[in-house]
This record gives sequence, structure tokens and C-alpha cells, in this order.
Amino acid sequence: MEKDVKKNLESLLFVAEKPVSVKELANVTSFMVSEVQTALNELEKEYENRGIRLIRKGEYFSIVTAPECGEIICKYLNEELRHDLSQAALETLAVITYKQPLTRVEIEEIRGVNSDQTLRSLLVRGLICEIGRKETIGRPILYGTTMEFIQYFGLLKEDELPRFDELKLFREEDEAS
Repeated sequence: MEKDVKKNLESLLFVAEKPVSVKELANVTSFMVSEVQTALNELEKEYENRGIRLIRKGEYFSIVTAPECGEIICKYLNEELRHDLSQAALETLAVITYKQPLTRVEIEEIRGVNSDQTLRSLLVRGLICEIGRKETIGRPILYGTTMEFIQYFGLLKEDELPRFDELKLFREEDEAS
């Protein structure tokens, strides 16, 4: 029975065009949520040294190629990897990553510059998405990172990012030396 859970989840995640939630996987397969979570954890470990990875963002999962195989995949597909991100895009992405969810105005207050074009670029690349609306006047759009963000930076889950306070300490130590 255990093997059937993993086999079914693996098949579903392989054909899914978008990340799939644990609840959705449980509903489709008729397995209990706890069985699905256990099987996903096992698959994640099994894929650690393989050409594919199981990545997660919150309760959503997706199967992707291993980041270290990007060069050979690029060669096979005869296409270049995405262009490097600009400094403005990296700054905006860092703000969103550590403060999400937040609005364009909140991003601009932190960065001190207009971020319309940068946000559009990050949206087109699929690194951020609209995750809702803020319950204030005008109901501005809230932005957050995506599964593509996790894959782009070669992570398996958001937990692998350094904590914001660790980055601050690193920066202070760097400025002191």
C-alpha cells in the first residue's frame, strides 16, 4: 500500500502543470492527508541525489529537475538559461522574499524608488505572483514568491533561505572589517 501512495503521488506531480497542494493530492488519490505527507517526505529524501527534485512552498509540491543539471538540460534543449536578474530585480525580490506578503507601495517605501517595471519583470519570469489583496482602501495587490523562485535559486524549500536576522548580522560583521 505504501508504495502505491508514492507511485500515485509521483505520477500526479509529474503530469501536473502547476504546484499541487497536499489536500488536493489526498482528495484525488483517496489517501489520508497524513499518508500523503509521509509519502511526500519519503520522495523528497529519495530524490536528494537524483536528476529530479521534489520542491515545496508551504503546502504545495512540484517535481522539477535538479538545479545542478541545468547546464546539461540547457545544452540538450539548445536554449540559454534565463538572463541574470538586474540589481533592482534582486533588491525587489529580496524585499518580497523577507517581507511577503506586501504591496507595491510597501516595496517602494522600502526601496525608495518606483518598482512598477521591476515587479512586471519578476511577474513575467514567474518569480513572484499576486497572492491576494490587502484589506485597506483601494484593496492593493499583495505580492509573494512562487515555486519558480525556489527552483530558480536552486532551493528545495523556503526554509533553506538564510533568516533575515542572520543576513543583518553578516552585513554588520562585513562592514566592521
